[in-house]
Amino acid sequence: MKLKIVSWRKLQETLPASGKQLIAQQTADTVVVYQAYRPAIANYAADHQVFGGNAYSYDRMSWIKPNFLWMMYRCGWAAKEGQERVLAIHLPKVFFEKILSQAVPSSYKPWLFPEREAWQAALAAGDVRLQWDPDHDPWGNKLERRAIQLGLRGDILKEFGQRQITAIEDITDFVKEQYAVLQRDPDALQVPEESVYPLEDPMLLHTIDLR
Repeated sequence: MKLKIVSWRKLQETLPASGKQLIAQQTADTVVVYQAYRPAIANYAADHQVFGGNAYSYDRMSWIKPNFLWMMYRCGWAAKEGQERVLAIHLPKVFFEKILSQAVPSSYKPWLFPEREAWQAALAAGDVRLQWDPDHDPWGNKLERRAIQLGLRGDILKEFGQRQITAIEDITDFVKEQYAVLQRDPDALQVPEESVYPLEDPMLLHTIDLR
């Protein structure tokens, strides 16, 4: 597994406890996002290192999440129907920031769009939808910190699924192993190492509602 792993307890000491935070596992050039799928989609993606096959549709919006525990909350640690397989998807940071630059919030923000009609037009025309949701602890409890998720469709989804991914890892076994650890000894829980994404472009920070 390419993911770097760390103690969940130790990780909490390094992450901000509140506020909107763009947090992810990353290298100098890449960032990891997560998705959960049914086996037919996950098998094809892991085998071919792209998204496709008869079970996958590029006509629907597909959501990516950089926060591992937010993904665990959403998929129930790979227990929810249709989300039985968890994928770690490695992307170039350049492409990830391209996604961020096209993001439109899924709910109206008057400080970003003074006119509601302008926001509605941008939402209808755009290929990237953004939401800031409560992050969660391993048991699914809401945190004060908020985590980002990004919905992709249209051309940006095709670029994501067919051309930009540097690696797709099926981490379902790791997810299930750590869920079992969580039940018997939470202090021993291991999760992917994450840190605050170093985003400095003022326009990009404004676009994703971080400034």
